[in-house]
Amino acid sequence: MLNVRGLSKRYGDTEVVRGLDLHVQRGECFGLLGPNGAGKTTTLRLLLGLIEPDAGSIELAGIPVPARAREARMRVGVVPQMDNLDPDFSVRENLIAYGRYFGMGRAAIAARVPELLDFAGLASKADAQIAQLSGGMKRRLTLARALVHDPEILFLDEPTTGLDPQARHLIWQGLRRLINAGKTIVLTTHFMDEAERLADRLAILDHGRMVVEGAPRALIESHIEPAVVEVYGEGLADWTRDVAGGVCRRSEIVGETLFCYTDDAQRVTDALKQAPALRYLHRPSNLEDVFLKLTGRDLRD
Repeated sequence: MLNVRGLSKRYGDTEVVRGLDLHVQRGECFGLLGPNGAGKTTTLRLLLGLIEPDAGSIELAGIPVPARAREARMRVGVVPQMDNLDPDFSVRENLIAYGRYFGMGRAAIAARVPELLDFAGLASKADAQIAQLSGGMKRRLTLARALVHDPEILFLDEPTTGLDPQARHLIWQGLRRLINAGKTIVLTTHFMDEAERLADRLAILDHGRMVVEGAPRALIESHIEPAVVEVYGEGLADWTRDVAGGVCRRSEIVGETLFCYTDDAQRVTDALKQAPALRYLHRPSNLEDVFLKLTGRDLRD
């Protein structure tokens, strides 16, 4: 569904995307992760033919981009980072108007709208104005709107940013239904649990380059120790100096917390029992640990 080779884009002296290769199979959910400034947004704009690359080739749904970008975009659904629903239209009217943009006939749209309202859990809000919707409802409507023309591939740009946990889980439920139905999805997100939950494969970008690519669980198993013990509290400096090196395979201090990465969490927790002033959290390693190891913990603006 998506084939990208040697993709590059430069703005002035800054190379924002550097020789990127991406391949997304039909029916796959592919995650695109990276810190702020990593090149994710520029990559999405390149893939959709909204800007032209300086080098490289793109095939989207078998169509060359940007040469035939408009044709390719007719097969694509896009959920932008910020909702851009028309406030002058009702929920139903937003779906109808969007279907008309794609050249759908009135009968085809009329048949499609009830299914999309049900999918988004908005059947009871069909005639409501956009201002009457909660943030989660708007996000679900934006997703439903992207599906109105039954696209072959969906691009989702941080689809759950700003939503509460309940709304996030509703969005995840809808996306899982689409994935199970064989829809192809390209997902960008800053939520590592979201990527781990939804993506079949993912790529981590940093400074315009692909750092690593693979299935979430495979990346965790190959790049990080199996367990993490987060240690904090009074006396941490002494414990770090005298004990951590003997029980942690790898350790890292961030603020007032020591992250102890280990193959033997029991050995670490046994050592912590000798330091009752310290508190700790023992957990399995996850995709966020991989992400931070590969891209660093420095704040990106």
